[in-house]
Amino acid sequence: MKKKYIASLKDKKDWEAFTKQIGDIYPKETDLSEQNIKVAGIKKLDLHGSSLSEANQKVKKFVIESFNQGYRKLLIVTGKGSRSKVNANPYISEKFSVLKNSVPEFIKNDENLSKMLIKFSVADKKHGGDGAIYVFLKNKKKL
Repeated sequence: MKKKYIASLKDKKDWEAFTKQIGDIYPKETDLSEQNIKVAGIKKLDLHGSSLSEANQKVKKFVIESFNQGYRKLLIVTGKGSRSKVNANPYISEKFSVLKNSVPEFIKNDENLSKMLIKFSVADKKHGGDGAIYVFLKNKKKL
């Protein structure tokens, strides 16, 4: 049986002092969404949890907005598709990395998006590796 930890008086005082500053703590979702907007000067979109149709809509909006804002390099996190356990739905099958493979194809095959595109590449490990892609866009000023 595990021994129960009894907090010391100092621990209790430290905890009380910490909780008085609780106003400085922000909800995790807010912090993450703000951090995810830009990563090292690269605009980022995370598609985890998105269906194929949702992802395509998000990607189209994201690429167009980013291009209009003058971004040249985007990071789109698709995930590797290795954790899905839904076998009944072929778009979320554990055997396919649907978003990983379909997002670049969607961008290439969309007439408006392909005009903005220079190339794709697999992201560096620090940005998601095989579960993310870089999208390089043309310079808006030169079009």
